Amino acid sequence: MRRYSRITGTGSYLPPRRLTNADLVAELGQRGIETSDEWIVERTGIRARHFAAPDVASSDLGLEAARSALQAAGLQPTDIDLIIVATSTPDMVFPSTACILQNKLGANGCPAFDVQAVCSGFVYALTVADAMIQSGAASRALVVGSEVFSRILDFNDRTTCVLFGDGAGAVVLEASETPGVLSSDLHADGKHVGILCVPGNVSGGQVLGDPVLKMDGQAVFKLAVGVLEKAAHAVLAKAGLAEADIDWLIPHQANIRIMQSTAKKLKLPMDKVVVTVDQHGNTSAASIPLALDHGVRTGQVKKGQTLLLEGVGGGFTWGAVLLKL
Repeated sequence: MRRYSRITGTGSYLPPRRLTNADLVAELGQRGIETSDEWIVERTGIRARHFAAPDVASSDLGLEAARSALQAAGLQPTDIDLIIVATSTPDMVFPSTACILQNKLGANGCPAFDVQAVCSGFVYALTVADAMIQSGAASRALVVGSEVFSRILDFNDRTTCVLFGDGAGAVVLEASETPGVLSSDLHADGKHVGILCVPGNVSGGQVLGDPVLKMDGQAVFKLAVGVLEKAAHAVLAKAGLAEADIDWLIPHQANIRIMQSTAKKLKLPMDKVVVTVDQHGNTSAASIPLALDHGVRTGQVKKGQTLLLEGVGGGFTWGAVLLKL
């Protein structure tokens, strides 16, 4: 009998400190950087975001999201036999944030590792976990996306610092006799490294390069819209389904314009798109599981529905997962 994987629990966590556009505009004004709520909303759809406290790491946010997902699945930490964390803002160079989270959670002993695919990270991590469950290498996986992007922002650059926020989302993926994850499609193209990156690293105790986020917004937008459409059609084709079979599109929450364009290309009305970018900003690898959990807990997303998850991020990476909840 073929073995499948299915999501049995979702969870998320946002740090308490919430900054509206007005709050951020005031802080930037003190630095001599001019922007406005209208400018931010018109270009991105973002109205607020959450920032973690200085002593709070990605593993801390991920821990709260993981506990919530485990509770929803009716499981204990010791029931988990695989942990994958998608993050671009790890707690430290090494060990992995997954290992740090594993210890905080009390799930020691199972495989634990990070996936680094920036904003596509959760889609990548979910695909890896699904493959490991299908192969029999794992039976109950915890897949987490967690970010503290506020740490790598240049607050002198109004075109990027207004876009991002901190947060974490998680799912429990369990072996199943019936299909949950229906298909996936992953890609990367390293020739686009320069349009979205943090071009710094550590050497000899010093930071080499520039350790804050750099982005060519127009180039990212143009690339994102095209590749997301292709990935969406690819997973539908693999699963033998059509656009009309999608109950919910849950995209990476980067920019409302990208989301609207993707939905239009898939002939989906916006009331079939889970939108959290207005309240969370872009939380990179955390954005898809955050949006998924929001949809589940508000009653929008229900068991048995067909969901299309998709993301695009620095690398350039992109991908999609089609699943039945």
